[in-house]
Amino acid sequence: MSWRIIVISKRAKLDLQLGYMVVRSEEITKIVLSEISTILIESTAVSLTTSLLAELARRKVKVIFCDEKRNPSSELVSYYGSHDTSNKIRQQIGWKQKTKEAVWTEIVTEKIRKQKELLEILGKGEAELLSSYLKEITWNDGTNREGHAAKVYFNALFGMDFTRTEDNYINAALNYGYSIILSAFTREIVSNGYITQLGLFHDNMFNQFNLGSDLMEPFRILVDRQVVSMCLDQFEHEEKMQLVNIMNQEIMIDGKIQYVNNAVKIYVRSVFDALNEDDSSLIRMYKIEL
Repeated sequence: MSWRIIVISKRAKLDLQLGYMVVRSEEITKIVLSEISTILIESTAVSLTTSLLAELARRKVKVIFCDEKRNPSSELVSYYGSHDTSNKIRQQIGWKQKTKEAVWTEIVTEKIRKQKELLEILGKGEAELLSSYLKEITWNDGTNREGHAAKVYFNALFGMDFTRTEDNYINAALNYGYSIILSAFTREIVSNGYITQLGLFHDNMFNQFNLGSDLMEPFRILVDRQVVSMCLDQFEHEEKMQLVNIMNQEIMIDGKIQYVNNAVKIYVRSVFDALNEDDSSLIRMYKIEL
């Protein structure tokens, strides 16, 4: 099972050699491809060979490219994530609306529950208000408890003056962390043979990752927890690596302790089982290990 997250943060040339990714910089480093789950290309002074990119795509390794500000800007997504992709896409198009709404209701409920749990861990009184929102959730979140909970939640974490649209270190860190989580979800969606554009709730015509945006919602809290613990008087390489390392943290899912990277795989597959079998009880949610 692949598990390594590789970050390339300075000038280098990457190529393929007998099952290894060779990193040519001041020194030459060889990394076994079968061990790699994600590669983050943080520097624009990195060059890659086409043969390496083709092999990474074949092995379903997620490759994330950053812009000149070292923020994630794009990623490598394979056309063919599964041998039966055409059949999976037909299944995806045929998912029943009621089933999608049932799954989305479970996802939103779990997201608010995780937000409440984090506030409780931090000793925030606003956790009680989120508890009341949990009791008020209706089918498909018709009363938008998610939106109300988000406002209370972020104000409790970062202060009453905080907004998600403000240009500051906190939002930069949140956005960076969310992009790392989203990339893990898009990888699993494609690996399972589905397409990322067709979501359950998100349906923005300009968002090619609507389904990933849906499925990742309960996992955002892992980023929030990390950002709260960081003293953000800057947001540079060290802070970004703390967020990348979230994927190597441990959480409980399906009765076992797993790395977040593996937990994403288990959760995503369970969501697809729920959608294909019309049974939202099949979804496997995680628990945070304190």
